[in-house]
Amino acid sequence: MRLIETEIARQDWKGMLCGCGDQAGHLAGQLLRLAGRGPEQRPVRVSFEEHVWSPAVLWEPAPAVTSVALAALADEVEPVAREGFLELLHLLVAGEGTDRENARRGVDLPARCRSLAAQGIWLLYREVMSNRSPGPAGSAFEILTVIEPDRARLQRVREIAAEWLPVCCRTGLCDDDFDDGTGRA
Repeated sequence: MRLIETEIARQDWKGMLCGCGDQAGHLAGQLLRLAGRGPEQRPVRVSFEEHVWSPAVLWEPAPAVTSVALAALADEVEPVAREGFLELLHLLVAGEGTDRENARRGVDLPARCRSLAAQGIWLLYREVMSNRSPGPAGSAFEILTVIEPDRARLQRVREIAAEWLPVCCRTGLCDDDFDDGTGRA
């Protein structure tokens, strides 16, 4: 069993309510498909919109999916799967709201996802510095702009990785509130 399967197995999917209104048990299979470990035996693009995230809110499975995405980055997955997990992780850390039921219980799902993602900060830096391709490097950098408290370190990596980062990351457009420590945004 690999890291991603281990992380999927440790989550209580059936105990979570999915954004689609069902139990979240079906998400485990979808995550395996994205990782290339489903019946197709190759990575398959899967949409988690309206299951884990929407433009307005995150749903209960979001922290569990965040943990699985980090496990995928630490695991051996194909580049297309890695890119899919980075995109998914970016959507989760950029989330702004919590579904009504969890909000009523005082749960802040975006904060939980950002906190979990921060535990994998060095995985994200590795993605940026690996120079595999601008897409994944840019996604990882954009995630870092949300979770990295050390803005000077982030700026230094921006300078080092400028050649292979997308324009929005090189110029700061992806983090227009970025403060490099000089007081200038």
